Amino acid sequence: MTIIASLLRAAELPDSPTPRLDAELLLAAALGKSRSFLHTWPERIVPSEAALLFSEYLRRRRSGEPVAYILGQQGFWKLDLEVAPHTLIPRPDTELLVETALALLPATPSRVLDLGTGSGAIALALASERPAWKVTAVDRVLEAVALAERNRQRLDLRNVTVLSSHWFSALEGERFQLIISNPPYIAASDPHLAEGDVRFEPASALVAGPDGLDDLRQIVAQAPAHLDPGGWLMLEHGYDQAEAVRDLLSAQGFTEVHSRKDLGNHERISLGCLPC
Repeated sequence: MTIIASLLRAAELPDSPTPRLDAELLLAAALGKSRSFLHTWPERIVPSEAALLFSEYLRRRRSGEPVAYILGQQGFWKLDLEVAPHTLIPRPDTELLVETALALLPATPSRVLDLGTGSGAIALALASERPAWKVTAVDRVLEAVALAERNRQRLDLRNVTVLSSHWFSALEGERFQLIISNPPYIAASDPHLAEGDVRFEPASALVAGPDGLDDLRQIVAQAPAHLDPGGWLMLEHGYDQAEAVRDLLSAQGFTEVHSRKDLGNHERISLGCLPC
């Protein structure tokens, strides 16, 4: 018989940047309990079935598989989202897009578009905070569309519509007050693609040509046809791409172009306004 405290001490995740957190999340899931349960009852005996499941979770994590994929869920903003290997894992830095959008537009009725929605994280976070907004979430990967729709239904967010579209391909004639996107922005030769959790995430959601700007260029070029005058385009990008993205926005005629910094003090998002 093994107790919770000793099982956690025995869990070795040397390649993880957060080994204790990972072990606690995996054990809590194996037990069907919360992390707080582990701290409140460290001397509880772990049933053999849960111990075996925990062992399997550890094996997968030691192979590099992200905790979010092992458990099939990830927290983002104030939401718990289902995630799967055909979409990116939502990250805390992306919450900067949500914070900025909420501060940018009033809580009154507005049309908002989330391009490349993946799990639906950005669209659903915005919709949960702004019931008056009508949010459209699109992705070209059908499995991602289905996943985002499952998350939408589970959260009962009726002001979100999830569609299949490669960027703007299914949105002819539609216009929005805000277009927001966390598109692929990693260069094809970037060595980070072979490291850490990224190894398990879909390349189609990460890589965007030789310099990582292919999809950003396409979005910036096509967005004006889908924005109302005075509408905003807001983009997440790589830590070293802010200047390039600002140049793209300015060249396309956007005004009030600027960037904002993430939790690591990197310029992580850039945005601009379509002139009236």
